[in-house]
Amino acid sequence: MCNNSGGKVDTALTDVRQRAEAAFDSGFFCAESVLLAITEAEGIASELLPGAATAFCSGQARTCGACGALNGALLAIGLVLGRRTSDASAEPAYAAAAAVVADFEKEFGSRDCRTLLDGCDLGSPGGKAEFAERGLRLRCRSISGTAAAMAMEAISRNRPAREGS
Repeated sequence: MCNNSGGKVDTALTDVRQRAEAAFDSGFFCAESVLLAITEAEGIASELLPGAATAFCSGQARTCGACGALNGALLAIGLVLGRRTSDASAEPAYAAAAAVVADFEKEFGSRDCRTLLDGCDLGSPGGKAEFAERGLRLRCRSISGTAAAMAMEAISRNRPAREGS
């Protein structure tokens, strides 16, 4: 995930990572935090944010599905690079999403929430208590920051050139 082109890109990645972690610290969950960080960095504002990401948090609504931070990254990629018309190319969004999924799995060894939380099942009767007792919130915060930076980098690499540029 490292981008060695320097300066601006590195600063943007650090900024979006910090935005995601700050959103997480303020009480938003993983997918919400990542989506908010990237949309804020991209100047996208809507009353629908962060609600569009809520059901993806906590391993897809505590069902032990895919990590919410990864889901939030993919949602943000869709908002930034996704198609606006049915005849537009999906390739920029697909390429960015595929890169983030690959980078995420390489970095963390899985995209599964329960695996990333070392077996903690957030949907089980004691899952939320175990999450708190084991201090797993810090792990989710870190994963959220990293996922946001991965997505921002993938967006930068796959953003179509603007006409007249």
